[in-house]
Amino acid sequence: MVMVHLFPTCEARRVCLMLAVAMLVSACGAEEPPAAPPPEIKVVEVVQRDTQITQDFVGQTRGSTDIPIRARVEGFLLSRNFQEGRSVDKGQLLYTIDPAPFRSKVVGAEGRLAEAKTMLAKARADLARIEPLAAMNAVSQQDLDGATAQRDAAIGSVQAAEAQLELAKIELGYTEIHAPISGFIGISEAEVGEFVGAQPNPVILNYVSLIDPIRVRFAINERDYLRLSRLMAERRRMGKEEPASSKTPIQLLLADGSIHRHTGHVVATDAAINPDTGTFTLEADFPNPDAIVIAGQFARARIPTENRSDALLVPQRAVSELLGNFRVYVVGEDGAVSLRQVELGPQVGRMRLVESGLKAGERVAIEGLLMLKNGATVTPKLVDFDESAPSDDKAEN
Repeated sequence: MVMVHLFPTCEARRVCLMLAVAMLVSACGAEEPPAAPPPEIKVVEVVQRDTQITQDFVGQTRGSTDIPIRARVEGFLLSRNFQEGRSVDKGQLLYTIDPAPFRSKVVGAEGRLAEAKTMLAKARADLARIEPLAAMNAVSQQDLDGATAQRDAAIGSVQAAEAQLELAKIELGYTEIHAPISGFIGISEAEVGEFVGAQPNPVILNYVSLIDPIRVRFAINERDYLRLSRLMAERRRMGKEEPASSKTPIQLLLADGSIHRHTGHVVATDAAINPDTGTFTLEADFPNPDAIVIAGQFARARIPTENRSDALLVPQRAVSELLGNFRVYVVGEDGAVSLRQVELGPQVGRMRLVESGLKAGERVAIEGLLMLKNGATVTPKLVDFDESAPSDDKAEN
């Protein structure tokens, strides 16, 4: 008897399950997923305005007057009469050197002067006795000439002794060292008890610096010198030479990126370009009433070099560079992205001047530059760029 199985085998059930899954997947694949929206990209408009072009030059601060405090005589340092790093007044006692040897020199010079004066008195008395005798031919002319010579020699000895006494007193005065100007004094190069005034011992004991105004010395290369010279010559030809009372203001940029709140102006220049370095040295003074800036700091002098009318500006962060070519991504009203090559001028704060390649009012992307491509579509979000905010290269790149 043949038995017929009414229930499907395990193999049959597996085949049915696979067919059902395939039909389900086929049914789902028939529906296309919704398209992702274009990414939102921040854009800014190209700015057009009159712009002042500036250039920064690296320099170093120094006192407008820096005077070394020297030991002008040799001796042991007896006292130091100031606080290092503090202000001192003109004429204030700074150091004293052991005066005993120099007092002895004064006493010796006084003794020699007294001796010379005694000899002068004797020579004058001898001449006074001989002159009437010579008038009566009681003594020879030779005796008279000898007495006169003795008198004149004695006068010379007195003058020499007086000069030696004056020198001894001057050297004694050098044992007290006073501040030549009012200003700030630094750390002493010699301690009390040390022998000073002769190498290898300290000769320059300290420095007094006048830091209000503070002076900045900086150098420009020959190309910048020629450009600035031509610009000044053009101003003179056009009758735009600035009077001395309204010299070009210069800004001082400090090491932390801040701008010194007082502007300065050039007060001194070198007479020629240094042939060893190819640079031209200038010095500018800046008011420094609060002593914020001290000597020895590195700083930058920012000098206005040109005024541009209707200059085009874009944020520096909107510009990318490839093989020396500068480019920006221009975003149209419809969100279409086009890669545009531009020619750039100087940097103006956080902005960059555009010589060609853009028009006023066009919009450029300031973020996502690495993901943008020519011909892509984005959702532009117009924002205002804060030019006054401190630059953050990490955030902008």
